[in-house]
Amino acid sequence: MENIYLPEGSLIDTDMNVMYTSSLRMLEKAMYKGKILEGICTVCDCRDMSLHIDLGCCEGIIPREEVQLTCSGGKDIAVITRVGKPCAFKVTSITGGERPRVLLSRRAAQAECMREYVSLLSPGDVVPATVTHLDPFGAFVDVGCGIVSLICVDSISVSRIFHPRDRLFAGQHIYCAVKSVDRESGRMYMSLRELLGTWEENAAAFSPGSCVAGIVRSIEDYGIFVELSPNLAGLAELREGIAPGDVCSVYIKSIIPERMKIKLVIIDSRRSPINPGIKYYIDTQKVRHISHWRYSPEGCLKVIETNFDLPVAPGTL
Repeated sequence: MENIYLPEGSLIDTDMNVMYTSSLRMLEKAMYKGKILEGICTVCDCRDMSLHIDLGCCEGIIPREEVQLTCSGGKDIAVITRVGKPCAFKVTSITGGERPRVLLSRRAAQAECMREYVSLLSPGDVVPATVTHLDPFGAFVDVGCGIVSLICVDSISVSRIFHPRDRLFAGQHIYCAVKSVDRESGRMYMSLRELLGTWEENAAAFSPGSCVAGIVRSIEDYGIFVELSPNLAGLAELREGIAPGDVCSVYIKSIIPERMKIKLVIIDSRRSPINPGIKYYIDTQKVRHISHWRYSPEGCLKVIETNFDLPVAPGTL
């Protein structure tokens, strides 16, 4: 059976993982077969920065140099923050009698995942990922065995957000598309907005004359942008007492596809920030690749689109 390359935490409760961590004999079998397994990190020994993994039948140890594929001094925080989280690994050795010493390597699991899966991905491929942490400039996601890629903030949605936490949270399981791959550096960048629907697909859920809920995303000199869905925002007239992040009730005055415009009137607002969640406009279980995505309606002068199959120069997004 071949290994399955998924974000960390995806294997830990599977029958396969439970079976191979049920006894030392099964761990030895996993070692000979080169199986990638998972266990919860319970302790980081700060003396040598090794990780202790609960294997169910015993405890395993990942030495500091085997914690991650790109391992360098000064990044011990990346080791410490594994405590309490699932870790992917391969069993590298089992020695001893009554108290066996089981050595593991997360690095080996990541090296295989990179070679057999990540390095073979191309722009437009749709893959599962898990959000690991958020920074103002983007969201970092685990695309397999703890290998991390970046979704830049402007690739999270078409609707403008100030911080990735407006859309995502750490630990969230999502699908995203490979945006670009730099073969020289090994870096890969991801995108989410192409999975969240076109302007027309999002606008189809709304109609003029109705009142709906929205989230204030930005306030400009000429009006207030209110997000109706993650890939759709409308413009309301300026009103005092409104702040970004407010949840508001809005009246839809008009919808103009040829200009990608939705005119709104704010009726009421409250400071009650919410995460709108994610609705995919593709079948994430069946669609594995997107070649081209156009957000703009046909005939619209402003064109927002992504051509995944166009070559991207190394070092660019």
